[in-house]
Amino acid sequence: MQLISRPNISTDIAEQIRDMITNGVLPAESRINEVHLSEQLGVSRTPLREALAALVSEGALENRPRKGNFVRPLTREEFESVYGIRPILDLEALRLSGIPKPEEIDRLAELNEKLSEAKTARTRIARDDEWHLLLVQNCNNEVLLDMIRQFILRTRRYEIAYLRHSDNASTAYDEHLAIIHALRKGDLAAACDGLNKNLTSGISPILEWLDELEAQNK
Repeated sequence: MQLISRPNISTDIAEQIRDMITNGVLPAESRINEVHLSEQLGVSRTPLREALAALVSEGALENRPRKGNFVRPLTREEFESVYGIRPILDLEALRLSGIPKPEEIDRLAELNEKLSEAKTARTRIARDDEWHLLLVQNCNNEVLLDMIRQFILRTRRYEIAYLRHSDNASTAYDEHLAIIHALRKGDLAAACDGLNKNLTSGISPILEWLDELEAQNK
């Protein structure tokens, strides 16, 4: 376990707790013991509580009055509710962004190559999230962008957990290439179609995996 020492400490604590949840160190329905966790991570209680509040906000934890914070299980119901929003938000942001500048498209291509080279699920998801935010960086609606960032956090734990069991990095890479190709041609409609495909193609495999998990836990 690495001790937290970087500047943005509450954000870093939240990221490490996400990993602990995904790795099963903090299993579903387990209660978060703040004293033990602060000692384990080598951090004080104040930034830890800030991190826990952020994780409650994004849905990874549930705060139960007078009982504390508990790890929320991965469920089909939550996944369907949350993941169905991403295409709506991201497509509108891309439409508002318009066609990126050539150098911005080049950066999308470079980042996509880095995605294909990622060795771990966490790195793949981080680079994929970065790619999607870069795609819509010219959107002038900051509220919309904030919503996308929030939903990225809410879907991330599902994607990381799934990628530990299955590898779809090549699929994401190819779908990104199609979007980049459409942008280079100046075809925003085709880019939006490609983005919609990219954001929806992973839904069925994850739902099947969640159904398998549920069956195993019965």
